Amino acid sequence: MPEAKNPASSPTAKGLDPRALQYSASIGYDRRLYRHDIAASIAHARMLAKQGIVTVDDEEAIVRGLGEIRDEIERGGFPYRDELEDIHLNIEVRLREKIGEAAGRLHTARSRNDQIATDMRLFVMEACKDAMIAIRGLQGACLALADANPDAVIPGYTHLQRAQPILFAHHLLAYFEMLDRDRLRFGNCRAGADELPLGSGALAGVPYPIDREFVARELGFSRISRNSVDAVADRDFVVDFHGAAAMTMMHLSRLAEEIILWSSAEFGLLRLPEEFATGSSIMPQKRNPDIAELARGRTGRVYGSLMAILTTLKGLPLAYNRDLQEDKEPLFDTVDTLIRSLDIMAAMLPSLTVDTERAAVAAAGSYAVATDIADYLVGKGIPFRDAHQAVASLVDDARSNGRRLDELTLDEYRRYSPLFEEDALSLSVRDSIAARDVPGGTAPGRVAEALRDARARLAEA
Repeated sequence: MPEAKNPASSPTAKGLDPRALQYSASIGYDRRLYRHDIAASIAHARMLAKQGIVTVDDEEAIVRGLGEIRDEIERGGFPYRDELEDIHLNIEVRLREKIGEAAGRLHTARSRNDQIATDMRLFVMEACKDAMIAIRGLQGACLALADANPDAVIPGYTHLQRAQPILFAHHLLAYFEMLDRDRLRFGNCRAGADELPLGSGALAGVPYPIDREFVARELGFSRISRNSVDAVADRDFVVDFHGAAAMTMMHLSRLAEEIILWSSAEFGLLRLPEEFATGSSIMPQKRNPDIAELARGRTGRVYGSLMAILTTLKGLPLAYNRDLQEDKEPLFDTVDTLIRSLDIMAAMLPSLTVDTERAAVAAAGSYAVATDIADYLVGKGIPFRDAHQAVASLVDDARSNGRRLDELTLDEYRRYSPLFEEDALSLSVRDSIAARDVPGGTAPGRVAEALRDARARLAEA
């Protein structure tokens, strides 16, 4: 078997100061691209043989050797070498060790520039699929929690002040809709990444009779890139992934914030399961919402990665620049942070316990049916603005005397409008909820319909 090429004689390492080599090496993190790199190399080798650029014997040796390398990596037996800089060169040198001279023909008609662009697009396409699956998991968890609490009523908030009563399931469906938009964004991101750059060479294309469409089909791309310069310089698809991830993490952070607030003694609407809460190092009574806090906190990491790639790209002249090596670590961190956050929230959500009694009391408090009383007057023919003012004065009077609306008499109501009748005094939280019987509203029938629709969309995804 021929000896491996001396790594020190490779174009990337020749004469490089060891400190410079260490600074520029990416093998510590880009090794996770091994599957994508090997898949792209196998497709490239098959295309080269199909086009008569290399022999069938060379193709078979290359494909066999790459398969063995993949197996070595997956069983933990691959001899990574830091001095070989990146995953591409590590695989290339190992392939030469295994099959000899034929390994050197694999790099015909390609550059590391279009090679890494291909690997990254394959990685992002896969990450988008994983994100969409994880989002479906969290959406399913939202529906499970809603199903477990079909009649629970909570106060709906604006400005973090109690506003109007709503069904708890209706509130959860708001997150389902947010996540549905997130899933759409990742679908769009995947479509944007679905373009084969291999065959663009370093930047100008390659002087060989290659078949790019064949490679695209082999790798599952639906189209090939139209411009070789753009193909090796483009990282828009990476930005798109960070952007979609940032939006998703923002939605997770809002959900986490409500879990944190609602599980506090001040709100008391939720109880955290022991499996997803921690105690205090000195206060034995504490049950802290650490998991939700970490999801909220890690949102900042994803935001930072989005800003990092935008900053990296903003001043780059065409085509390839080594700055683009910096696209990987933030992307890998974003993928890991996003998927883990989605998965842990999906695991935690169904185990939350709603304190339905306390939630119902809170929903009825703070004069929650005031809007319904104003609507009552509108039904008597009063313009809404006049009705609003009358009920505002009624509420101010009750509040100043420390009384609830259901503690007022009909005569007290009639101080603000003679149109009030006895039935105005019996308006309840349930009446308020039932009255919102419009598409997208919180009426029980509408929420049940929305839950059925959500389940159907989830099943189709």
